[in-house]
Amino acid sequence: MTRTRKASSLTSFFSALALIATPLISPVSLADEAMPEHGIAMHGVPKYPAGFSHFEYVNPDAPKGGSLKMAVVANGFDSFNPFHIRGVAAAGISTYLYDTLLESSDDEPFSAYGLIAESLETPEDRSYVVFNLREQARFQDGEPITAEDVKFSFDKLTTEGHPFFRNYYADVNKVTVESPRRVRFDFGDTSNRELPLILGQMPILPKHYWADREFGKNGLNPPVGSGPYRIGEFEAGRSITYQRVEDYWAKDLGVRKGRFNFDQINYDYYTDDTVALEAFKAGSFDFRLESSAKNWATAYTGERFENGTITKEAIEHHRPSGMQGFAFNTRKEVFSDPLVREALAYGFDFQWANKNLFFDQYTRTDSFFENSDLASSGLPEGRELEILEPFREQLPEDVFTEEYQPPTTEGEQTLRQNLRTAMELLASAGYEIREGKMVHSETGKPLAFEILLFQKSFERVVLPFKNNLGRLGVDVTVRLVDSNQYVQRLREFDFDMITQVFGQSDSPGNEQRDYWHSSTVDAKGSRNYMGVSDPVVDELVHRVIQAPDREELVHRVRALDRVLLHSHYVIPHWHLRSDRVAYWNHLQRPAETPKNGIDVDNWWAKP
Repeated sequence: MTRTRKASSLTSFFSALALIATPLISPVSLADEAMPEHGIAMHGVPKYPAGFSHFEYVNPDAPKGGSLKMAVVANGFDSFNPFHIRGVAAAGISTYLYDTLLESSDDEPFSAYGLIAESLETPEDRSYVVFNLREQARFQDGEPITAEDVKFSFDKLTTEGHPFFRNYYADVNKVTVESPRRVRFDFGDTSNRELPLILGQMPILPKHYWADREFGKNGLNPPVGSGPYRIGEFEAGRSITYQRVEDYWAKDLGVRKGRFNFDQINYDYYTDDTVALEAFKAGSFDFRLESSAKNWATAYTGERFENGTITKEAIEHHRPSGMQGFAFNTRKEVFSDPLVREALAYGFDFQWANKNLFFDQYTRTDSFFENSDLASSGLPEGRELEILEPFREQLPEDVFTEEYQPPTTEGEQTLRQNLRTAMELLASAGYEIREGKMVHSETGKPLAFEILLFQKSFERVVLPFKNNLGRLGVDVTVRLVDSNQYVQRLREFDFDMITQVFGQSDSPGNEQRDYWHSSTVDAKGSRNYMGVSDPVVDELVHRVIQAPDREELVHRVRALDRVLLHSHYVIPHWHLRSDRVAYWNHLQRPAETPKNGIDVDNWWAKP
């Protein structure tokens, strides 16, 4: 669900091998050799030592057995391949079916430990990484996982997979199979310190399985994986069950101990969230992560909640909330002017929505990296100002002179005043009122756009926004489509405005390219929904990826955040610092919740 350490005893073994195999040229050359390590941290050293038995936030003695029934609100699925742009993949495929080279921990900013890879080797400058694979690593058909499979996976994902992979691994220059269990990735002219870790996140596909199959056309033929579950029974588009692999090769590793405890995990598909909620309360599925404030305040009541049959909890987390908001597609002429985008933000009354729709549960978002030390605030100063100063002539003046704050109706500020400000901004952008409609002064073209939705429940948020803009003469239409059509239109950037979540980790890096870099603006399927194409943003993304340490990363991310905010690519919504969950009492969870929040894959069923 939903998001470096000391050397292991293996280090001594590989060190001895290096001394045997390498001529004793000089102490300097030996000191420069990368030694095998059990894990790696983005900055600093990993928390867990070599040979650790389990993550602290799991129950290593959790019993295996039972089942977990889940719900998905969507219009079904038509693929078992989550790594290709074609089709809609079944829920859970990438999590349960495929193992990766490394496994990240949930209680550190960004650290990863060996899963398929027993160890990794990377020098101080991280100009390459070598993964040494575990001898016992196996696919579910019994075939060993080899370095050839790793190279095949990289090649397949970056050439035929989702465009995301090409951007994510763009700095990989060369892949070399050095032996059946040893594979090396060399990087181009870069100081991209994140590459060893994100390569560790790569799902490993079986070369022998895909040898005579077309990657994007496997449809609903269950593929061979290597993970803790295999595909069991399924009904096309309606339900899928994952069956725990009893002899799973990695079940006793420290990165897996206490996890993936259910014998079966089932997903049923619902086309309506209200129906799904009622099905949950009737016992049709076991666990629900609630996204609606209204539901949370009013719907989780009754005897089963009172007697403890169903538990309702708001569990605090400390992960970055990212950004949720109305996202402008700046590829569209209507949103090409930042003054227009800024003006329209004054039509969204968050304070009214929070009070009347959300039971005052939310906090307004004012950063793309909300709820973390990465969020910008105040005016730029110190190191952050140094980073921004060379771009002063290319940036709006208010980046340096005004703290970003989304429009508000708090205190004495009223919606009427906000709409007056919007009128002034639109006038500056060349618009005027003619016969009750906001039109461009020169072209006479009305200011009109469409908001695309796939969740009917969000209409109660969008319609008041539409009505407020209507008072300005802005013509807004709202279109509700099914989830499959919505996904396809997003992939093609076929929309004016959407409501979108831009999730963030505590260690931003290569994924920022997919969000904001100009190289992704025309890449179908990228997450650059807003069409950001700005040389300053490109350079700041580059610097974020190359940040040498945590302190510098924070400064660079804050600078990027500030530039994005003052470009008015979104109208910010809100965030919540807890996970709202409800579950039936046959489920149990670990006593400790990691900073990233709950993960049902660490839970178990009562024996």
